[in-house]
Amino acid sequence: MDRRTFLAATSAAVFSGTWGARALAQAAVDPKTRLVLADQGELVRVLLEASGERKTLDFDLQLPNFAGGPAIFEAMRAGALDIAYVGDTPPIQARAAGTLLPIVATISRQLSTYRLVSRPGLVIDTLAQLKGKRISYIEGSGRQVFLIEALSRAGLTLKDIEPVALRIADLPDAIRSSAIDVAVLNEPYVTRLAKQVGATPVRDPVERQLLPGVSYIYARPEVLADPRRSAAIRAFVGALVRAGKWSNAHQEQWGKAYYTDFQRLDPQSTAAILASQSPLVFQTSREAVADHQKLIDILYAAGSIKQRLDATQSFTDAYDAVIAAQR
Repeated sequence: MDRRTFLAATSAAVFSGTWGARALAQAAVDPKTRLVLADQGELVRVLLEASGERKTLDFDLQLPNFAGGPAIFEAMRAGALDIAYVGDTPPIQARAAGTLLPIVATISRQLSTYRLVSRPGLVIDTLAQLKGKRISYIEGSGRQVFLIEALSRAGLTLKDIEPVALRIADLPDAIRSSAIDVAVLNEPYVTRLAKQVGATPVRDPVERQLLPGVSYIYARPEVLADPRRSAAIRAFVGALVRAGKWSNAHQEQWGKAYYTDFQRLDPQSTAAILASQSPLVFQTSREAVADHQKLIDILYAAGSIKQRLDATQSFTDAYDAVIAAQR
């Protein structure tokens, strides 16, 4: 199937999902339905379990864990996954590659979950000091657009740094061993590396104002067109929104469940992470378009994608009603 045919079929599938939203709104999910969702850092699994929302899902929800958006994208293209929890860049890179994986839900924080972290012994006070540094980021992941924006704020581009290609799983060890100067990391690695080896986030206050923290749930069009799995997605999205709302209201319980018990951080580190985070906000497709377009424009201006995409075409509104009702 060529790109034009694929996108036409995708648009039909998304329309079908939108139309089907009304019919499925009150429908019970068939307990025999199997839904495979790609998790990262087992965040979705722990959130659903800690909040008690996993028990509300009366179908076979499987949550294989992945390290980063590129690996998830390959699994999606192979048909091994139905939906996925990803960062802000993977849906854009997928579209740029000719594969539209519609976004069904958007999870946002006012402050980005990414930080620019320097190796032990290297203190970076301003974004301009990134020039010439050995920096690792993962192309096709949310780390990419975060670094591009950080460089842009300092009048720099990717050509002004020495990029080092690494897997996401290798980034913490690369910082520990000083194999690189800077990495784009998220928690719990930012706090863990600061405590273990003295790695430090870039001190420039602009670094915390670069971008909001955005994550998406996206799906294969074939899954959206399947009434049984679409109904299961609806139930999952409702449970995820309620779980996120619970985590906002019960920060200490959430922090203990995820950062202390699962990630094995001490309570003081957990408290520091929670204090640095802003609340989760669940957005409908219309509400999420502006930030998504900004991300597209950043990647396009940097030459990382060849076409300026229309953000409105990245979303399906089939699950907006449940997001609005449960948040």
